Amino acid sequence: MSLLGIDVGTTGCKAMVFSEEGEPRASAYEEYDIQRPQPGWSELDARDVWEKVKRAIGNVATASSGDPIRALAVSSLGEAMVPVTDDRRMIGPSLLNDDVRGEEYLEHLSDVLANEQLYSINGNTLGNHYGLTKLLWVKEHQPSLFDQASKFLLWGSFVPYMLGGEPVVDFSLANRTLLFDIDNESWSSELLNCVGIDESKLPRAAASGTMIGTVSSSMANELNLPTDVALVAGAHDQCANALGCGAIEERNAMLGMGTYLCLAPVFAQRPESSLMIERGLNTEHHAAPGRFVTFIYNQGGSLLKWYRDTFAAREHEDARNAGVDIYANLIAEASTDVSPVIVLPHFTATGPPEFIADSCGVITGLRTSTSRGDILKGIMEGTVFYLRECVESLPETGIDIADIHVVGGGSKSDTWIQICADILNRTLTRPKLTEAGALGAAILAGVGVDTYGSMEEGVAAAVRPERRFEPDQEMKERYDVRFEQYRRLWPLMKDYLRDLASQGDQ
Repeated sequence: MSLLGIDVGTTGCKAMVFSEEGEPRASAYEEYDIQRPQPGWSELDARDVWEKVKRAIGNVATASSGDPIRALAVSSLGEAMVPVTDDRRMIGPSLLNDDVRGEEYLEHLSDVLANEQLYSINGNTLGNHYGLTKLLWVKEHQPSLFDQASKFLLWGSFVPYMLGGEPVVDFSLANRTLLFDIDNESWSSELLNCVGIDESKLPRAAASGTMIGTVSSSMANELNLPTDVALVAGAHDQCANALGCGAIEERNAMLGMGTYLCLAPVFAQRPESSLMIERGLNTEHHAAPGRFVTFIYNQGGSLLKWYRDTFAAREHEDARNAGVDIYANLIAEASTDVSPVIVLPHFTATGPPEFIADSCGVITGLRTSTSRGDILKGIMEGTVFYLRECVESLPETGIDIADIHVVGGGSKSDTWIQICADILNRTLTRPKLTEAGALGAAILAGVGVDTYGSMEEGVAAAVRPERRFEPDQEMKERYDVRFEQYRRLWPLMKDYLRDLASQGDQ
């Protein structure tokens, strides 16, 4: 029997079938578009996405019919919710985390709900990128939809619900609403009462890996699935990524190298709230029981895409037509030495500690001898310097990182991983399968039906390391010097850069 992992992202979904040993048996991917009906609005058409998810499931179910699927679980984007009825109808779009709707409630919420109070309960501070403000917007501006909806389901709970399961959300995704009590592992009556949301509008919360039903006979027939496929509670995509690459123990960390460069350290005890708030760090349930994660990130992958489209647009088009990886060719041009340029990666909004949105990127040290490879490597280094600043502030919180498991599209680059190892002075391990979100979901599915006795057993059975990258001590020392130069850039230039950014917005 095989296991199905479904990874639902912001712009596409992937379904993958795995053997119990973690070997891929079948894979399907479907893309969809973000809808922007008004300036600042950002949403998914739930009906369209659901059709694409079903198509992906149907394709892999058909391809693996010789080895029937026993169970499935879902890894998904966080925050966004779908309004549904008791008879499993979708009645509205899914508002994404970068949608501006809900901003108007932040001032009032900050008056009635101090960050320290919210963090002590939920592990996050106020922000419009979470689900709460979107719920308040729908309640006020679309009251008939709000009243008609029996539940607002995050995507990791929506997909199993539509397949026939109970309306259940795992702890890690529930945390992204700002309404979850992280210690009691339940919806917070204090927070719900404070903001005027009825708990009945939310799904039941359960630990990742919990059985939540079986696929309905109608869905099984439509998607060519066996009639007894178990539905298992999944996880927030970053947590599923961590599970799928083996980062489940204290002092492990997952480094996702996709659109975002996201470092997620794993720890067992919640640090003092004030220390985390000071550093802009959240606390969220890991998919693995008794573990938590926090997220340190910037949009590193987006910067590489900008570089590609700016410096190599024609080559990218040619490479795509020829089926060639343009990034491998571009990175091959980068110097093997430290780049002569320093890049401040504020081209777009950053993550912790300051969540800078009103800034601009900086490339310093340009000369007529500077090559485009120098600029590319400077970008790669700058995004990792950004992570290092946050990592160096962790010890006081009690969070430590000994080794890092790396996943995502960027992890195909040996050069970028080695840069990470040298700058962070940590060992990085790349697994054989870097599509870790789908594998993490499949492991959860296996835990739910006792294919694996524990998360640890699932990781041992299904996750295969491919290569370890050790820090090069000579390069590490050279990067130490460059890092000190890098970290002086933002304090020296932040006022100018913010003025420049505001002028660009006019």
